[in-house]
Amino acid sequence: MKAVKRLFVLIVCFFYVMIIDMVDSTPSNETIISNRRGLRHKKHHGPCVAHNIIDKCWRCDPKWADNRQRIAGCVQGFGHRTVGGKGGKIYVVTNPTDSNVLNPLPGTLRHAVLQPEPLWIIFSNHMNIKLCRELIFTSHKTIDGRGFHIHISGGAGIMLQHIRNVIIFNIHMYDITPAKGGLIRSTPHHVGVRGASDGDAICIFGSTDIWIDHCSFAGSYDGLIDIVARSTDITISNNHFVRHDKALLFGASDETPDENMRVTLAFNHFGKGLTQRLPAVRWGFVHVVNNDYTMWKCYAIGGAKGATIISQGNRYKAEHGAVKEVTHRNQAEKKEWCKWTWRSEGDLMLNGAFFVSSGNPNWAATYKGYPLLKPEPAHRVHELTSCAGAALGCRVGLPC
Repeated sequence: MKAVKRLFVLIVCFFYVMIIDMVDSTPSNETIISNRRGLRHKKHHGPCVAHNIIDKCWRCDPKWADNRQRIAGCVQGFGHRTVGGKGGKIYVVTNPTDSNVLNPLPGTLRHAVLQPEPLWIIFSNHMNIKLCRELIFTSHKTIDGRGFHIHISGGAGIMLQHIRNVIIFNIHMYDITPAKGGLIRSTPHHVGVRGASDGDAICIFGSTDIWIDHCSFAGSYDGLIDIVARSTDITISNNHFVRHDKALLFGASDETPDENMRVTLAFNHFGKGLTQRLPAVRWGFVHVVNNDYTMWKCYAIGGAKGATIISQGNRYKAEHGAVKEVTHRNQAEKKEWCKWTWRSEGDLMLNGAFFVSSGNPNWAATYKGYPLLKPEPAHRVHELTSCAGAALGCRVGLPC
């Protein structure tokens, strides 16, 4: 009898240990939204290998911290002229609070982005920043989160309005919420009244030369990234997108033409919990190149009103039980949308995924001279996007 009891106790202990081990091994929220591939690049057990053209420009330099501004020359695609705060002073954010939107405290992120001169903004330690109101920038700024885990979450998002030349690099943004309106400082010399914010993680409004790279996005109230009101020359690269119903909206109105909008979407990973708008496009030209689409519910790429969408070298893997078509034309009859130039070239379609092309098959002649990123073969997408997101794990003296 004692032997039976002893065996029973051993069995209970075994399962208890197994349960604890499972709990301990469950990935944290930070890991989930940062990178779906085990953060292999953080371990530094072997030589650094950068796979895509942007990462090859800077990532394997162990002295990256001595020359942070080097990345300003690495952007490709439509945002290729973006240099952010290059040539400006280093501004170190030391205070994660956001308690005063009229007279921001020195050392806060809000104080940094409002300064009139070019600045390269870095951080003194790990930070969780909850913005009480939307974060309004002035031109010629870089936010560089390398070296620490920088989270903007649980509050308002970023507003880039009527400015130019901004880099946002290696930041986690998630659970962004609307913020009330009222008085807020928008420049060093101007305080004005603004309405309530929509709850976008990043809204680009009437701005140009913008680069968003190696960020992780999840779960905002409205969009993850919205580009509206004649914004142009934008590159969105090496980011990780998860957990959102309507993620990316480029062009806000069917009635207001935004034909000069130009966006490059490259080396991003679109993962778990996404439904549609990856992106949805009105007007303009969007180059979708070497991205990894592993999940969507309704569609991956949609749009209206004559947008030009060129999809090259992407991997589209339809989810089991979800819609297989990559594309969606919003409220348009075929006699209209057949004129829109939406082309798929060299894309890899998996699990029944398919792309409905339309428009001019000789589109390249029309857009000759555009700074289009040359696509790599679609079978390389897994490695090209293997370090997408903000979990680079950069440490001083080691490659990222």
